[in-house]
This record gives sequence, structure tokens and C-alpha cells, in this order.
Amino acid sequence: MAKAEAPKKPLLRDQQRALHAYDAVGRVPSDKQARDTYKIAVNDLGAKILRSGLCAAIASVQRLGNRADVLLGHLASAGVPGLEGATVQDFAQRVRALDADSYMMATRELLHVATWLKRAVQATFEET
Repeated sequence: MAKAEAPKKPLLRDQQRALHAYDAVGRVPSDKQARDTYKIAVNDLGAKILRSGLCAAIASVQRLGNRADVLLGHLASAGVPGLEGATVQDFAQRVRALDADSYMMATRELLHVATWLKRAVQATFEET
């Protein structure tokens, strides 16, 4: 008799964030300059959110210009409540348009996303 498979449980939010982070970081271009820029931006993101707020942290990432598009894309595609379907082009505007409650939820969620992106970078980028 075949062994019955255990029903699959839905993933926890932290598991979803981890999967998203490792997948996203795995798609960062492999050239050294792109990875260095991404690593610096990811390492600073959580602290900037806590220190200055989500909008200011996103603006800081945007100031990196085209080099920041990869990180903004990863944040936009993280499935944060209130920001579903956001793109690189409209992510900052969508964050600024959130009401106070949604902004607080998005801030908390993006702090978790930033933490997982940082962990993924530390685990997968080779030190040179």
C-alpha cells in the first residue's frame, strides 16, 4: 500500500519572505559593481526605515538612480499588503499614497523584507 502524503501546509509569512528574498537576490546581475551597489543599499535599508521612515528610505534608494531599480523591483514585488502589483516605476508613489494605517503596516512588512534581503545577500554573495 502506498504511503499517504501529508497535506501541504500553507507557508508562513516569514517563509514567503525568505523565498522571495533568495529568489530576488539570485537574480541580481553578477557583475561586481551591481552587486556592491545592491549590497550597500540592502544593508542600509532597514536602518534608514527605522531612522527616517519608509518614504525617506525609499527616496534614499531612488537617489542611487538606475542602479537602484533592481532593489526597488524586489521591494515592489514582495507582495506587501496595500502595495500589491506595484512596479519599479510607481512603487514610491504608491507608498506615499498609503493611508496612515496602511503605511504603518507596509513599513513593518518592508522591514521584514529588508531583513530577509540582507540575510540572502550575506548568504549568497561571495566576499571579494
